[in-house]
Amino acid sequence: MRKNNSILSSKKNLNGQDIFYRYRSGTSDIFISFLHGYPTSSLDYDHLIRKIPDVYHVLAHDHLGFGQSDKPRSCEYLLSEQADITCELYQILGAEKIHIVAHDYGTSVATEIIARHNEGVIKFDIQSITLCNGSMLIDMAQLRIIQRLLKSKWVGNIVAQLSSESTFQRNMKSIWFDKTTYRESDMHDHWQLLISNGGRKVLSKVTRYIDQRYEHYDRWIGGLKQSDLPFHILWAANDPVAVVDMAYKLNEIIPNSILTIIDECGHYPMIEKEEEWINHMISYIKGIDRF
Repeated sequence: MRKNNSILSSKKNLNGQDIFYRYRSGTSDIFISFLHGYPTSSLDYDHLIRKIPDVYHVLAHDHLGFGQSDKPRSCEYLLSEQADITCELYQILGAEKIHIVAHDYGTSVATEIIARHNEGVIKFDIQSITLCNGSMLIDMAQLRIIQRLLKSKWVGNIVAQLSSESTFQRNMKSIWFDKTTYRESDMHDHWQLLISNGGRKVLSKVTRYIDQRYEHYDRWIGGLKQSDLPFHILWAANDPVAVVDMAYKLNEIIPNSILTIIDECGHYPMIEKEEEWINHMISYIKGIDRF
């Protein structure tokens, strides 16, 4: 791979679907992989990628059903399939040493990968895991009404078809702590990505990831308890959905973890408090690598 500071935006066909990703090469053999949340995309990290030290390769992809990746109506959007796609992308890009940084929905993709690591079936070395404001402890989550409606098999499709940008903007702004940092123009771009390529038609299925967190709770949370990997619990203190008590609980149950709390910040700390978030994230990873 050519070493430069430019960001490549491209697609790879993985598991029969086109997956969009952003990539910047580095000078070492170590990758940082961002796993984005719901209902946004790798655009969450667009401003951050160039701020990562040049020593690291940086990768952020759109999960199937999100952003610029394919959104097939026939897919069930299983988190295990998202993990398949993530692992295949790592293999194609030659990523063998990886720091995984996961937010929201992405934390459940990460927990499936961790469970596979515990089983000894993955083909790359995980250097560390950073978990950021994801409701993996689903029994503690404070779900929004819109999430409950969208995941319903009875009314989810109707709600998705009736959804509008104003509803999206209102719900996104509600999970910000400092409303002065919320930028409607940026969220307009996220809305356009959400509904592009038939996004409304699959939104209900995608939202049922919440039910999968209940179904696979023992595998995924049990996997965290059994893991010997280093973990960074990097959490915004004022998230109304993935409440801060989750961070303390995760730090308690994961053997090799440290906890960092970002005060006065809502559900998207990599946007709301970009500089503080990235400084904590990089400081932890550089400590692991001794850079």
